[in-house]
Amino acid sequence: MATMESLIGLVNRIQRACTALGDYGGGDQAFSSLWDALPSVAVVGGQSSGKSSVLESIVGRDFLPRGSGIVTRRPLVLQLQKTEDGQQEYAEFGHLPRRRFADFSLVRKEIQDETDRITGKTKQISPVPIHLSIYSPNVVNLTLIDLPGLTKVAVEGQPESIVQDIENMVRTYVEKPNCIILAISPANQDIATSDAIKLAREVDPSGERTFGVLTKLDLMDKGTNALDVLEGRSYRLQHPWVGIVNRSQAEINKNDILPLGHLESVIKARIPSITSLINKSIDELESEMDHLGRPIAVDAGAQLYTILELCRAFDKIFKEHLDGGRPGGDRIYGVFDNQLPAALRKLPFDRHLSVQNVRKIVSEADGYQPHLIAPEQGYRRLIEGSLNYFRGPAEASVDAVHFVLKELVRKSIAECQELKRFPTLQSTIAGAANESLERFREESKKTVVRLVDMESSYLTVDFFRRLPQEVEKAGNPGGNPRENPPAGANIDRYAEGHFRRIGSNVSSYVNMISETLRNSIPKAVVYCQVKEAKQNLLNYFYTQIGKRGSIDNLCCQLMILQGKQLADLLDEDPALMERRLQCAKRLELYKKARDEIDSVSWAR
Repeated sequence: MATMESLIGLVNRIQRACTALGDYGGGDQAFSSLWDALPSVAVVGGQSSGKSSVLESIVGRDFLPRGSGIVTRRPLVLQLQKTEDGQQEYAEFGHLPRRRFADFSLVRKEIQDETDRITGKTKQISPVPIHLSIYSPNVVNLTLIDLPGLTKVAVEGQPESIVQDIENMVRTYVEKPNCIILAISPANQDIATSDAIKLAREVDPSGERTFGVLTKLDLMDKGTNALDVLEGRSYRLQHPWVGIVNRSQAEINKNDILPLGHLESVIKARIPSITSLINKSIDELESEMDHLGRPIAVDAGAQLYTILELCRAFDKIFKEHLDGGRPGGDRIYGVFDNQLPAALRKLPFDRHLSVQNVRKIVSEADGYQPHLIAPEQGYRRLIEGSLNYFRGPAEASVDAVHFVLKELVRKSIAECQELKRFPTLQSTIAGAANESLERFREESKKTVVRLVDMESSYLTVDFFRRLPQEVEKAGNPGGNPRENPPAGANIDRYAEGHFRRIGSNVSSYVNMISETLRNSIPKAVVYCQVKEAKQNLLNYFYTQIGKRGSIDNLCCQLMILQGKQLADLLDEDPALMERRLQCAKRLELYKKARDEIDSVSWAR
């Protein structure tokens, strides 16, 4: 069964873990705060109300700064750790780890110096807490929070807002339902005007979690009874008041001052919700750690393996886009099925094969000697000129597919969650992939232009041989009847019908070539660009990183790289590294807290 000592010690150990791992509570929205979920004891009182006397009575040592006005200008989180009898007492500060203070006068000086480091040597306040741990056989395991003294007026050197600033700071601690309020009031002042009681009444109307401490009983007017001071008060606490004389009174019973019994009940009531918060936070942090990725090993072999795995992850996503597992690859088919045919239909063959242009080209091809039978040179020039128009749609198809592939590279890198950790490697892979695509594009352009040139370099003779000879088919179908000579007569080779027939023949041939290229250009583009991208997109990257060209020897090549080169590629975003570090620290905290709770035997 969990005892009061084990319960309070449990919370104290978890709070110590929070301190060690940077969870100070209060406003860090990046993570849920375990510190804020734990029961705590806040010491609240007006300035010069005797708060320091109470705390030093609990510790049994003089260690707090003293003076007039605002002395406590930053919250002091005081963690008491009971040690074995006979062991030396010492103190440690959270901002000075591993430095022990055995002289408690130096503890007082360090509190003052650390306060000045944040607030300056002024009378300003700061919500940034000072964390102090005291190890002594004369204390109980407990964490107390000493808050700046409440005040009613600002003194010289303080802004007018200081009164409200202090109250707001104190309120952020005591308004939490798991905070026990140790309300300090001096007995030589009217309890009705007590700053601590006034604030406690607002945040704890029932008085259930407020414990009153009357200080300075020795300064009460002679003949005055402390009980008379408490009679008639409108705000009644659920627990008896405790009175102390001064900080040097040796007979003070710490258990009378400290609300240990109530703290035990609060802890018991809060343990289920604390456990739930811990388990939920562990699940969330582990999930985020998986998303952020584990830290990269420092040895070259592990770094090499990581780089290769990241390349495979990117390459897998890129291939899924091409093969239809992810959207985008269908745009390549759109180039072949829509863009290329539309471009072919828009070619200016009507203008090139107009009667006027045919006459001009045929006449120029004849030179000073007109053709004897058929204007073969004119035909060839007309066909060559027509086929040259196919270069534009062919190269445009290459560029369009190149654009799609570049966009798929960009999308694949963006969708590769593993790569987001490494902006340098991300940009390197993107640059290498795009350079590969550029080479694929150049080779593809050469290939499709060759297809067009091949059609120009050797014409399909059978097509023209199947055409009827002009001399065998006199007349001009569709032309002016007056231009049609009698059957068997020679045709006027300079008549419009003659040139129209030449243009028609060339147009038929060009249409045949257009259908051929409409089928062959996509094949060339896929072979030179799409297939190469699927199989060899990162070869250039492997070649560059390995300083050689053989992918088969990739592992050997990468292993000869200096560790710094690999590390540079795995250079992470500093913000991401910091986030992972904070996640790891917070995960460690919650796991320690879970282990601490599991170590306590609970009553059923």
